Amino acid sequence: MRHGGRILVDQLKAQGVGRVFSVPGESFLAVLDGLHDSGIENVVCRHEGGAAMMAEATGKLTGRPGVALVTRGPGATNASSGVHVARQDSTPMVLFVGQIARGHRDREAFQEVDYRAFFGPLAKWVAEVDATERLPEYVNRAFHVAMSGRPGPVVLALPEDVLSGAAAVPLLAPTAAPEAAVSEAQVAALLEMLGRAERPLVIAGGPGWSAAAARDLQRFAEAQGLPVAVSFRRQDYLDNRSPAYVGDLGVGANPRLAARVRAADCLLVLGARLSDTATGGYDWIDVAAPGKAIAHVHPDPGVPGAVYRCDLAVTARAPDVVARLAQAPKAGDWGAWAAEARADYEAWQRPRQTPGAVKLEQVVAWLSDHLPDNAVLTNGAGNYAAWLHRYFRFKRFGTQVAPTSGSMGYGFPAAVAASLQHPDRTVVCLAGDGCFQMTLNEMSTAVQAGAAPVVIVCNNGRYGTIRMHQEKTYPGRVSGTELANPDFAALARAYGGFGVVVEDGAAFPEAFSAAVAAGVPAVVELRLDRGMLSTSADLAGP
Repeated sequence: MRHGGRILVDQLKAQGVGRVFSVPGESFLAVLDGLHDSGIENVVCRHEGGAAMMAEATGKLTGRPGVALVTRGPGATNASSGVHVARQDSTPMVLFVGQIARGHRDREAFQEVDYRAFFGPLAKWVAEVDATERLPEYVNRAFHVAMSGRPGPVVLALPEDVLSGAAAVPLLAPTAAPEAAVSEAQVAALLEMLGRAERPLVIAGGPGWSAAAARDLQRFAEAQGLPVAVSFRRQDYLDNRSPAYVGDLGVGANPRLAARVRAADCLLVLGARLSDTATGGYDWIDVAAPGKAIAHVHPDPGVPGAVYRCDLAVTARAPDVVARLAQAPKAGDWGAWAAEARADYEAWQRPRQTPGAVKLEQVVAWLSDHLPDNAVLTNGAGNYAAWLHRYFRFKRFGTQVAPTSGSMGYGFPAAVAASLQHPDRTVVCLAGDGCFQMTLNEMSTAVQAGAAPVVIVCNNGRYGTIRMHQEKTYPGRVSGTELANPDFAALARAYGGFGVVVEDGAAFPEAFSAAVAAGVPAVVELRLDRGMLSTSADLAGP
């Protein structure tokens, strides 16, 4: 006989879980008891949103579901931000939520929430365990659903009396992963479609990729002489130094790349969704009349054709298809088209100078030139990230951890998770002053858990992205975008970390090196000119 909390933890061990992220609550005391001597590391966070984002980042980094444990009511609603990231980013994740006792249901008991209704639009599957002996079944299914097809988040509610109850029930081994099923006919059809094209473009993105898949993509693209664009915040899917790499279809994308999407007569979409971000708000490709052949590879059969009609849809994991394409004979000759696309990318890399003594384009270029190839870079949302997207060259898979959902506050929890997952690698979070303040309380978590990311805070005293849109839409009418900021370096030191302020760009290399050498969570605060607005525009007024 084991109590439900121990049964749950034993099932997590059977799934290979070695670390969970949590904010403790009385609703799952039995799980905390089960974790006590389990060998699973419990990273205790300061906010459920931070815990869920750390779990989501772990899912990105490992390809296996990240796990978070939160309490009922406000704990669950706080965690929903991380669930939304996992949904839009197709990241495997399992969120366990403590729940009121079964006998108290439907009375609006203390912190009662209908989790099926609340998380239904955000998660792949939401369920509530109704009996202690069924815990192994539910946990096994949760991990299977999180990983199958298009990966995503699963939410399991755990009534308090189910966890405290006891049962004699065996462990369940994990469900076997499905075998890849890519046929010769499908590969031949993809190559035939490419062979008919004069201006093909590959768009790579989506879930399930690995370092091996990234190498296969590079072999395929370079052997065929094809230009490859990547979807938003998937820039580490192809070594940016490769002649095949032509840029990312993200926010603030290269206008010449956008024009190339319009001009292409064939798109080979490998794992990505043709979302509004990847298509410039559905402007680069006309939904009513695409004007080009589209071949779409995706593990979820419902994604190809959901917005844009496809000429060829292949239900498969993109890496499995790319592994076959990497061995294929050359299908055509697109040398001039691909070379022009690469030249456009190289031109976009040449920095436009921004105002002030600290220039973010120079900071990012220095990082690109000096960080180890396997350094992990994270960020949340904000205009500051556009400098990273434009000027940093990602060299290896697994080095970019960022939310395609555009979630502010994500970068720092993700950096904590990355530092714990890869303690031997340099982890750098690029954060705006507004973005960092949404989750900087997790500095305490980082210190306690032994994580040592370096946070580069881009401080221009405002919510820069919103101010940019404000200037375009309501010029001269500043409202709700100014920030009163702390001394971020002093705040880092107050938590027991390292902090330094940079007011002259020439001092950045030494400051960054000192931050890495400190071996504790570190902040390098960049005091930026308030006129700096975006990679392509400055602010004329105050």
